[in-house]
Amino acid sequence: MGLLDFVKDIGSKLFNKDEEAASKITEHLKTSNLGIRDLGVTYKDGEVTLIGTTDSAEAAQKAVLLAGNIKGVSKVVPKIDVVEAASAGRDSASALEPSDVEYYVIASGDTLSKIAQKYYHDANQYPRIFEANREVIKDPDLIYPGQKIRIPLSSQYR
Repeated sequence: MGLLDFVKDIGSKLFNKDEEAASKITEHLKTSNLGIRDLGVTYKDGEVTLIGTTDSAEAAQKAVLLAGNIKGVSKVVPKIDVVEAASAGRDSASALEPSDVEYYVIASGDTLSKIAQKYYHDANQYPRIFEANREVIKDPDLIYPGQKIRIPLSSQYR
């Protein structure tokens, strides 16, 4: 399961009817203050399309995770222009799959400490994962199976 695919029946429930999905997801993303300009959201049959412009790849990644970790969403199609990617001569799609970040789907029995042990060989590094996912995880003790998160492989969040 790559960044763009999600578990449809897992996540926070933001909408009751498909007709209200796009506006509810837009509101959810805007309240997270990710820095995405001209944000547009469409929803059809579990697929969310995100449109906009941002200065950072991290903001685009977080927008995809926020939208995907909503109950009723099975796929996110990002059409977000990433300015820092363009200035580095890369396309925006490659900015969503950087070499210094891995995506992880939380399994039953996982804790952030257990995940930190797996990736960093140190369970006490769990705040590093929490900080990289602050928009998606509000409390480090409240994660759920099927939730997709970012695992920073660089020292950016140390």
